[in-house]
Amino acid sequence: MDRKVRVGVAGYGTIGQRLADGVALQKDMELVGVADLAPTLAIRALKEKGMPYDLYLVQGADKSKFDELGIPTKGSFDDLLGKVDIMLDSAPGGIGAKNKVLYEKAGVKAIFQGGEKNSVADVFFHGYANYEKGLDKSYLKLTSCNTTGLIRTVDALDRAVGLSKVAITIIRRVADPGDYHRGLTNALQIDKAPSHQAVDLMTIMPHVEATGILVHTPVTHGHIITVLASSKDGSKVTKEKALEVFENHPRIRVVSIDEGFLGNASLFKYARDLGNPRGDMYEIGLWRDSIVESGNDIMYAINIPQESVTIPETIDGIRAAMHMQSTREEGTNKTNEYLNIARWKK
Repeated sequence: MDRKVRVGVAGYGTIGQRLADGVALQKDMELVGVADLAPTLAIRALKEKGMPYDLYLVQGADKSKFDELGIPTKGSFDDLLGKVDIMLDSAPGGIGAKNKVLYEKAGVKAIFQGGEKNSVADVFFHGYANYEKGLDKSYLKLTSCNTTGLIRTVDALDRAVGLSKVAITIIRRVADPGDYHRGLTNALQIDKAPSHQAVDLMTIMPHVEATGILVHTPVTHGHIITVLASSKDGSKVTKEKALEVFENHPRIRVVSIDEGFLGNASLFKYARDLGNPRGDMYEIGLWRDSIVESGNDIMYAINIPQESVTIPETIDGIRAAMHMQSTREEGTNKTNEYLNIARWKK
């Protein structure tokens, strides 16, 4: 494609803001605009920042409320759909499926986030694990934040040594920073096993048997997942080999407790100290100290920055759906280049 791919974002919330920022950094893409329903705090902040992105209103929006606040709008959702090649749908769960009808009518491709049902898309997508399956498809759906980060590590190990199964435990943050819908809590809550992340991993990587347990925790900055992985042929997976694999992956940041990375809050603070917008990290953290051999198996722990981790894989999805690059290596490398991922290795 000679011209830049034109991209729109539906839903300017936690994920939508980050998608817009991520697309704006891609030199071979054009962010046409974002769409939302109400003048939320995120939209008000957009206006205070000087409206770096054009704003369109979805059906049901009351334009007068935007006018009262002096927030300029460019038109309707249909107007936005008439200007783009592909939409990134980060609307609340269930709304994306309704929006799909509009995308089909407009002849526009779309990528949905993990909150939608798998049936909304042609392919359940991950940039590293099954990029080629997304080529030229009209509708892709991303994995959840936990599954996205988890698959990065499992896929990397699988390609290096071949895996037969993984067992995971997810220590899950209860809500995003600033969210109140979960209430104030002082409790842990366990879900029925297996967790959906294990099931989703098997959907993306059907040759790996996965099971998992999930525990909700009253924190907001990041999930922690422990993984126990077994090789396909029963051979030993050494700590040295696992560490080599993880250190070579651009979207995995290997850290250690001795460096001061004591947990999820350390990684979030480090992202802020780096000056990353909103304290975001596109890469997951993996503790060197957590990599241990258990017989022939290997165990390790990762941190998932839930608000930003799916952004690179979503952009990978644009590259696949629009056939901007033909292979996972080409597509993910280009995304990494423009997002300046793995800059600490340079």
